[in-house]
Amino acid sequence: MPELPLTSWLLLALGALGVGISKSGLAGVSLVHVLVFAHVFGAKASTGVLLPLLIVGDCCAVWLVGREVDWRYVLRLLPPAVVGVVIGWALLGRLDESTFRPLIGSIILMLCGGQLTRMWRPELFSRAPHTAAFAWTMGILGGITTMLANAAGPVIALYLLAVSLPKLRLVATGAWFFFVLNISKIPFSASLGLIDRSTLLTDFVLAPLVLLGLVLGLLVVRRLPQKLFDTLLLAFTAVAATRLIVT
Repeated sequence: MPELPLTSWLLLALGALGVGISKSGLAGVSLVHVLVFAHVFGAKASTGVLLPLLIVGDCCAVWLVGREVDWRYVLRLLPPAVVGVVIGWALLGRLDESTFRPLIGSIILMLCGGQLTRMWRPELFSRAPHTAAFAWTMGILGGITTMLANAAGPVIALYLLAVSLPKLRLVATGAWFFFVLNISKIPFSASLGLIDRSTLLTDFVLAPLVLLGLVLGLLVVRRLPQKLFDTLLLAFTAVAATRLIVT
């Protein structure tokens, strides 16, 4: 396990809580833990540390709401998403940290914009075409962003909103999609040396906080005005992403 200062462990604890909260249905939280882990471990190495924690959150989400899944959309998105994962894996093997940090910052800023648009102007996506081309475009983009930064939540949420899934079914479909996709990413991340004994020990320490975050998301955060909460959180995320680009 890496030797980290107390402040870094506190940040990681908050990030792990954020993983659980994001899996409870608060999509605006999903980009914050990406930035926290990138700050502590570096943008590239953080992807391997974060992946097992996301799988823990996926397992919990599937257990809680998985029965509401619409398998049509999971099966429609998975093939292009796997293609995107392979593309992202190839890019990960060729990018160094000086290139990777601004790339991830730019991706997160783009996703923040998409998430804000989804929250405040959902009608723009309700008219999106229900075509194979649209599914493949969003699936490939989701696969690339999840492999590069574990940050595909807003992309997939945009697609599931566009096909007009009810709220609970949307959460369940997204939970199953990411459960399958994140497990499929393990050999790709391991082949790049991003997952090893040290990272897994770190995940073992932080995993209970993912469960705690899920409980907090269900018991507390859902009582807050979600649109305002997500907007403020995304504004913070955008500032942090800008720091990745300029530093």
